[in-house]
Amino acid sequence: MNKIEQIALTKIKGIGPKLSRLLLAYCGNAESVLSSSKKQLLSIPGIGPAAVDSILSKSYLKEAEDELNFVEKHDIQVLWVEDDSYPERLRHCDDAPILLYYKGDGSLNPQKAVSIVGTRNATSYGKRICEELVHDLKDLNVQVISGLAYGIDVHAHRLAVKNDISTIGVLGHGLDRIYPAAHREVASRMIQCGGLLTEFPSGTNPDKQNFPMRNRIIAGLSDVTIVIEAAIKGGALITAEIANTYNRDVCAFPGRIDQEYSAGCNYLIKTNRAHLIRHAADLCYLMNWEITETPKQAKQLSILPANLSKDEQKVYNFLKEHEQATIDAISLHLDWPQSKLAIILLEMEINNHLLSLPGKVYKLI
Repeated sequence: MNKIEQIALTKIKGIGPKLSRLLLAYCGNAESVLSSSKKQLLSIPGIGPAAVDSILSKSYLKEAEDELNFVEKHDIQVLWVEDDSYPERLRHCDDAPILLYYKGDGSLNPQKAVSIVGTRNATSYGKRICEELVHDLKDLNVQVISGLAYGIDVHAHRLAVKNDISTIGVLGHGLDRIYPAAHREVASRMIQCGGLLTEFPSGTNPDKQNFPMRNRIIAGLSDVTIVIEAAIKGGALITAEIANTYNRDVCAFPGRIDQEYSAGCNYLIKTNRAHLIRHAADLCYLMNWEITETPKQAKQLSILPANLSKDEQKVYNFLKEHEQATIDAISLHLDWPQSKLAIILLEMEINNHLLSLPGKVYKLI
């Protein structure tokens, strides 16, 4: 299908993603939409006279030609909603863009994808959480998605690049610029380690109303949206809310009750809009993801943590041999009363040596 017609459909005044999908459902493809008669267009439920006049005007075709010239000149991919390269997770969202512009070499259909969002005013607490999380995500073979904004967003992108993790920046403007300009360097590196994605054509300014639209793409691209630090109002909570409407998982890191930029996370957790997580191991548990260990890691795991007591070492060795076990099995093997074992298991869980799974099952982290 001609890319000009596909781009042109997105240039028609008053026709957004939902109306575009409706037109495509009735007409079959973009070329048929643009060549339909006034009578045919008016027969489509939900398409009014103003929209029909816009379609028939053909004034958008020159803009589409200019856009195609721009993307070809700058090696930008045009992803149509029916293309194999279009992000599959996003395609299933009813308000997904019918067309995306993408510059990069990373797949938009990774095996696992997480969105990391948060306040523009990241504190040292939020940055530390982000650093620990992204470092541990490297072993999960995931893609990190965010919005290239100040604060948590760009921190997540930089850490992903540092850890050789594919990362996608979703923009609220066209690919003819980078906003904020201070993030040009990391954006350039991201193109070699993921990419930049937008629904907005060249020439689109980073206007305020574009960013809630951008946020729905961030939520739609991922399996889970993680809010690291956020105030009670702001883009991070909008992204989390959208993710919930898409029936995607949402996680949040808790924070102090007197901190402004923890209030949003605490609210999400309190209202059951997000799962509480403390580290990547909690995320793996919630998402049922397994960490793939490298040989180097496997060797490291054979060494006992230095701060284990003698009793904890016995539990550790048993779980290392059996991968996971019930409290009954551990108690029977060690010949300990469950009252004693429960205290030891709790202490090991608090110190992040093991995870407690449903059914009183335990496994090492």
